[in-house]
Amino acid sequence: MAAAMRSSLILFFAGALFLQGALGNFVCEELPTNVCAFAIATSGKRCLLENSAANNGKVEYQCKTSEVIVGNMKEHIETDECVDACGVDRNSVGISSDSLLESQFTAKLCSPACYEHCANIVDLYFNLAAGEGVYLPDLCEKHKNGPHRAMIELSSNGAAAEDEFAPAPYSPVPYSPDVY
Repeated sequence: MAAAMRSSLILFFAGALFLQGALGNFVCEELPTNVCAFAIATSGKRCLLENSAANNGKVEYQCKTSEVIVGNMKEHIETDECVDACGVDRNSVGISSDSLLESQFTAKLCSPACYEHCANIVDLYFNLAAGEGVYLPDLCEKHKNGPHRAMIELSSNGAAAEDEFAPAPYSPVPYSPDVY
């Protein structure tokens, strides 16, 4: 029941955003916090969830526009299916490459359900990995063959030499366990 309600909410907001996109701009600050993370505005900038302490001491959440531009996607709210398949959390405040050190997270991110069908999330983590000098397709292959060894190499930053940088994709590089 809860999943059906979330899907209905997503469809409602997607329809509203389609209409808004036809009439104006899709702005992160106008999104509800429960669909903010992993969304992309009309400007092509990623939306991010931020928190702050209210006067009453409670934590308040707001959807904000980041400075990170996604080259090939605009006006996108990530689906519940991709959030689940990739093992990400819509309530995450900030995103870090540290999650790539978690074997269970990397297994979900590299799974065909995520890697082949959730371009937005894969692109985000591809770029986070590249910032650490790691090429995500190689990490996924190493994780498939030996998850613990892949995590050791990543944590020691042995996946890439110091002067090497992984190129950022225009779209995610397809990963297939049968190809490598």
